[in-house]
This record gives sequence, structure tokens and C-alpha cells, in this order.
Amino acid sequence: MTEDLAIVTTADFITPPVNDPYVYGQIAAANAISDVYAMGGEPKVCLNLVCFPSNILPPEDLNQIIAGALSKITEAGAVLAGGHSVEDSEPKFGLSVIGTVHPDHYWTNGGAQEGDVLVLTKPLGSGVLFNANLKKWVSESAMQKCVDILTHLNKDAAHIMKDFDIHGVTDITGFGLAGHSLEMAKASGALLQINIDSLPIMDEALAMYRKGMSTGVNRFNENLVKATLQDESTVPAIHKEILYDPQTSGGLLASLPAGQAPELIRLLKEVQTPSAVIIGEVLEVSGAAGLVVR
Repeated sequence: MTEDLAIVTTADFITPPVNDPYVYGQIAAANAISDVYAMGGEPKVCLNLVCFPSNILPPEDLNQIIAGALSKITEAGAVLAGGHSVEDSEPKFGLSVIGTVHPDHYWTNGGAQEGDVLVLTKPLGSGVLFNANLKKWVSESAMQKCVDILTHLNKDAAHIMKDFDIHGVTDITGFGLAGHSLEMAKASGALLQINIDSLPIMDEALAMYRKGMSTGVNRFNENLVKATLQDESTVPAIHKEILYDPQTSGGLLASLPAGQAPELIRLLKEVQTPSAVIIGEVLEVSGAAGLVVR
């Protein structure tokens, strides 16, 4: 827009992962706003995107969904300026978000450089936990921890990262860690290594996979990456499902120089980021994209 001002814009909405309408609004808002943080932007204006079965659910539920969203919009320093609603058989809610960024200092999911390490700011496993929770397999404490992680904004993590030489960023959502890592690899022309033993995983997520639970998206996500994935790991196959687990309001995955990672992780932990751990590295940048799992 000017020499020192550009806008970033996004839209995202989801079906309810939880029964509580207020928490649903919080998760949906945090999920949508995250795309702006993943580009190094500051969210400014949000619009509601609402599908709602008004003949089935009471208006109080819709009020609570929007109230939950507003709590996260306000926490992000943005404003809710309106939106649009339609009648639908199933609730769907999210936001269109406009943010601002300096045109010379925005992030993309490309640009990873050889020798970089990969830092992840939230643990994985929300997809299988939500499915397992429908059968009441998940403990209340594990489910509450999962919700706390998903409603946590990526705001502080993004702000801290701005003081580092960040080469590439993406947020981990529906395509899972493997899918979004491959997007970064393709955009960077790079070979990325994921250290599966280093992955932060939500409480009870692996236990749910071992019990036979999965999601309807895991196989799609696996098929998305299998042509470019070299599996050199020795963990059981069920453990590898966490690579494909679809996330909602997931963490930021950042590529940065290895020497800067310890200080970044220290600062992320200071602001109680849900996770702050090196999960891999950039092996080479040769134009050919791929993933190695070890």
C-alpha cells in the first residue's frame, strides 16, 4: 500500500471440534488469525464467517461462539467489524482476517537455507484426540490441555521470531506436520529432515492411535507426501501417524540458522509457548524438494 505498509489477508472456518460454543469460537478464531502471524503480520480487522442451523440450535449458542471468537480477536489486538451468516444444517464458524506487515519484512513458507534448523511452537495430536474424545476415550485432563493449546494464540511466538533471521515460516494445520513441511520444502527447493523422536506430542495422542483411533484425513495426508518422503526412522508405524495428524490452530514451524535456535527457544519458553523445540533441519537446497524422517 505504501513503501512501509502492506496488507496480508486470509479466511478460514471450521466445524465444531468441541461441544462448548464459546471454546469453539476461541479455537476457530485462533486458527484463522494464525495465518497472519505465519506471515509476520499484525491482525487488525476481522469479519465473522458463520453457518448456523437456527432451527436446531438456540441463538444463545451463536452468541457464545462469537463471544469466544471476540475474546481471541481482542487478545490479538484486532477488532471485529461485522461479518456474514447463512442458514446451514451444521455449524461452521471462522474469520476473514486482514493484517498489516512491512513489505520488506514479511515471511513466506519458502526461503529455508541449508544448515537451518526447524523449530515448532505447538505439540501435535489434536486431530486424533478430538476423534477419540467422541468415544470418551480421552481423559478430561488431556482434553483440557489440548484445548488450552489450541486456544493459545501464536502472537507471542511470532513477535519473538521477528528479532531473529527467520528464513521461512508456516503454521501446521489440516495437512499435518508432514504436509506443511513438504510445502516449505517445495517453496524452498529444499530437502528437510524431521527427527520423529524430537516431535512434541499432546498427552494421550499416541495412546489413541495405539488403541485404533485415527482421523479421516491421515491417509490423505500420507498419500500427499509419500512420493517425496524417505522414511529412515525405526519407530513403530503407529508412531508415524503423528506426522499426518491434521491440526487445528497448530503451531508455527520456523526455519532459521542453527546458531540462533537456542536463544529463540529460551525466549519462547519464557512466554510459555506451548512447545519450543528443534524438530529437524534443512539438509540441502538444490531445487529438489523432499522430506527425510529419521
